[in-house]
Amino acid sequence: MTQKTVLIIDDEPDIRELLEITISRMGLHTESVGCVSDAIALLQQNTIQLCLTDIKLPDGSGLDVVHHIQQHCSETAVAVLTAYGSTELAVEALKAGAFDFINKPVSIDQLRNLIKTALQLESSSATAIDSSRNTRLLGETDVISRLRQQITKLARSQAPVYISGESGSGKEVVARMIHANGPRRNAPFVPVNCGAIPDELVESEFFGHVKGSFTGAYGDKEGLFEAANGGTLFLDEVADLPLNMQVKLLRAIQEKAVRRIGSNEEISVDVRILSATHRDLSREVASEHFRSDLFYRINVIEVAVPSLRQRVSDIPLLANFMLEKIASEWGIPAPRLSEDALNALSSYPFPGNVRELENIIERAATLCDDETITAKDLSLPASNSSVNPDKHTDHLSAAIGDVEGYLASIEQNIINAALKAQQGNKTESAKLLGLTFRQFRYKLKKYNLD
Repeated sequence: MTQKTVLIIDDEPDIRELLEITISRMGLHTESVGCVSDAIALLQQNTIQLCLTDIKLPDGSGLDVVHHIQQHCSETAVAVLTAYGSTELAVEALKAGAFDFINKPVSIDQLRNLIKTALQLESSSATAIDSSRNTRLLGETDVISRLRQQITKLARSQAPVYISGESGSGKEVVARMIHANGPRRNAPFVPVNCGAIPDELVESEFFGHVKGSFTGAYGDKEGLFEAANGGTLFLDEVADLPLNMQVKLLRAIQEKAVRRIGSNEEISVDVRILSATHRDLSREVASEHFRSDLFYRINVIEVAVPSLRQRVSDIPLLANFMLEKIASEWGIPAPRLSEDALNALSSYPFPGNVRELENIIERAATLCDDETITAKDLSLPASNSSVNPDKHTDHLSAAIGDVEGYLASIEQNIINAALKAQQGNKTESAKLLGLTFRQFRYKLKKYNLD
């Protein structure tokens, strides 16, 4: 097997020597230079698997090297060495296409982890997983094709990715595909719903604790960061994190280390961060509900998952794929969608997106007769597109004397409808209504619906 080559670019001879010794001990060949021009000359003449470059160089910037690699030898992974705390430069490098970054002074363990992960890129590209076979990424529209291309590209990077999109559109599916197509695919993928963890347990869940550190800590426990070590940590509904936890999360991401509650020992962790929320995170920052420094740290690259309304022409393909899947799992002939059923599906707005379509198709497959699903079998909620002007008067009449009670009854009906639409799943019902899990739980208790 041909020995792989790592190119080191740094104007400090001592650092070059340290990196050469460390990398050579990993069984790799090294080349080292002290400036941008020499680096580009070597890249043009040799096949380099990984490039480690300092940001500040005598004749330019490490970003010049990143740009050159992206344009002329994109198969070469490039990571940048940054002065301690230079988060802005690191983020800029990631946006330019760098695989990852590492702070000076260089941690030997972090360096080895970075190199091992980067050199797995070649093997991961040969065994890429076809994301088009996943229900929520199935489709032929331009928006879904572009999304699949983005997933393939992002899988080669270690940059933090923020996945935006409505509830039920497939944000976790996108995160899983980024992980599955990248060099960390054989390591853990750890998803966490940030809104479903009680405030008092958030820190323990993320960082773990040692025995006796608080009442109820009957043994040592590893946190989510440790559980995801070497792999990917997916922060779903990241906007629901309490502000005090956001500070600690930012530090853990920047330092690549965590400390269990009750312990003085820091544990190094090698984790890629993917995050998502159905809310507008920039608006949350503007309203000071989410820290701007954490926002810029996790939102290095944003991926927007299209709603089902943005790809209506994919609905027949999705629906028939789901029916084939149901038929295979249930051991029955696949039901057929009538023309009026397809028309009804294409004109329905799908506030719950693909997840809602899955629920509707499964219910219809159970209720239909003669293996044909009609519009009636779909039981689609009535559209609110046409509003009767007289209804304003009806609302006023009903609210006279007790507007609070009337509004409460409307809210209860909406909550019940959401629970019914999501088959009793409280987390998904909260997402459907744009509420945090805590807000939804409060309303359930308020109206004795829990």
